[in-house]
Amino acid sequence: MHADFWQGRWARNDIGFHLDQVHPGLRRHWPRLKLQEGATVLVPLCGKSLDLAWLAGEGFSVLGVELSQKAVETFFAEQQLEAEISQVGPFKVYRSGTLEIRCGDIFALGADDVSACQGVYDRAALIALPPPMRQRYAAHLSAILPAGCQQLLVTLDYEQAQMDGPPFAVSDAEVMALYAAEWQVERLEAKEVLATNPRMRERGLQRLEEHFHRLQRHA
Repeated sequence: MHADFWQGRWARNDIGFHLDQVHPGLRRHWPRLKLQEGATVLVPLCGKSLDLAWLAGEGFSVLGVELSQKAVETFFAEQQLEAEISQVGPFKVYRSGTLEIRCGDIFALGADDVSACQGVYDRAALIALPPPMRQRYAAHLSAILPAGCQQLLVTLDYEQAQMDGPPFAVSDAEVMALYAAEWQVERLEAKEVLATNPRMRERGLQRLEEHFHRLQRHA
């Protein structure tokens, strides 16, 4: 998926991937990471997710990264937050209190940018990317995130032949192939969710599972 693909989706407001509520799985599984209050959490490809505000409300410092400036500006407007705007390297940075979103390419993020990160919440990044980019993305996170960093990863599993992504199907076996060399991987839950996703049924799916994984970066 090239940058213009996602820019176009946001420009057309074609954002069926956006949830109008905090993800229930985040509420269920985030405490499993046992991060201390005040810890910095990276949220890649964050869009205008309400999960950002939830994490900030739980006492975490939130670092979102999003390609679409429209998504970033919409998030702050909808949350009724006035953002301080600055430029940090290649990123246009929007910040309000403990919540910061960097507008730019996730692959431009360096180790210095995430050196304080103790957590990652990935609900919509890995599954947004086609296979070659998934490999690049996972390798990039592994290269820049510090030892001990934990991640709550949400994936979808379905018959890829039944529907073109995004979101793409990412099996547990692929999660292991992408991350097991650098991270300890634990599956927390697998949940059938097709009944609550009519858009996915309309696109031809006969099975849709949402999987939750806890990852911890090796020392």
